[in-house]
Amino acid sequence: MYRVEAFRDAASAMEQEKEILLEMIHNIQNSQDMRHISEGEREELNLTANRLMGRTLTVEVSVETIRNAQQQESLLHATKMIDEIVNKLLDDLEDAKMRLMSLYGACTSDVPAGPIDQKFQSVVIGCAIEDQKKIKRRLETLLRNLENSEKSITLLEHQKSSVRQSCNSKQD
Repeated sequence: MYRVEAFRDAASAMEQEKEILLEMIHNIQNSQDMRHISEGEREELNLTANRLMGRTLTVEVSVETIRNAQQQESLLHATKMIDEIVNKLLDDLEDAKMRLMSLYGACTSDVPAGPIDQKFQSVVIGCAIEDQKKIKRRLETLLRNLENSEKSITLLEHQKSSVRQSCNSKQD
């Protein structure tokens, strides 16, 4: 029994490691620092990142979760709720972030910084424990990616305003 659980835990850790690696490679490819290196270096870095991404994607690790019908239904419902927010992300970034944070608050035992989506919390409670952990990790990843996107947008806006100010100074 212990070895089986240890085996499942190890495989689950490998699933998480794959997700982390893919996110890191993606973040490097979309990093603002890529703008500050030469075209040749950027091309070489992108080729390497694409190769690593491809190699990482060839690794298939899957830990199946045994669910009853109610747990399966809860998982589908929770996934649908998250997907609906993700699909509306580009329409209203700030609202989507707040909604994702309220979903995340429903998944954590810590005192959340904002409101908790009670409906989502009751849906997640109906999921298998392994699925609850995966849902929480997915929300963490989405929120982290949103945070990184906001930083990139802020940097781009700052760069644009700096260029405008520089152009306006030269015209004076």
